[in-house]
Amino acid sequence: MALSVVYAVDTGHVVGALALTGAGAPPDVAALVGRALPLRVSLGTGRIATLPLSARDLAVASVDDEPAALAVPLDFGVEVTSDGKPKPALVRLASWTDGIALTEDGLTVTVKVAVARPTPVLALVSDEQDTHVLAGEIPAQQTQAKLPVTLVKGSVHGVLVLATGWAGHLEKAAVT
Repeated sequence: MALSVVYAVDTGHVVGALALTGAGAPPDVAALVGRALPLRVSLGTGRIATLPLSARDLAVASVDDEPAALAVPLDFGVEVTSDGKPKPALVRLASWTDGIALTEDGLTVTVKVAVARPTPVLALVSDEQDTHVLAGEIPAQQTQAKLPVTLVKGSVHGVLVLATGWAGHLEKAAVT
């Protein structure tokens, strides 16, 4: 059995994993996910938020067997070599909790310890029929990034947060 992963190019986060027998995964990510990979989160009362990651922002890699990546792919990352090729071993990303806050004017992402260098952050926030795609970074020696977005107080959204080096979060969040 061979493990293949789909990962976010900008942050390295594994967003999907599949174990294949026989031939490996196709090298073209669009052959696996189509135009976008939909990640879903329950908003309660039967409502589901779909957060689509565009295929142009994703890549595929064949990696060493890591069974936990099938259960919790967002806990893992792909590192690339200096020539842009994915390394075969997945990296276990640092965990963090309670670091996502939605307000009427933005999404604040807070990690547990200050980052050593500027850390890219990609976030998707569902909003009825649209998805807000937010990008920014946590500055060096800081723990937080605020990504601007306009939301309605009390509304509930699906949120995907990918901060390089930190486990990804896919969750429901209310605007406070």
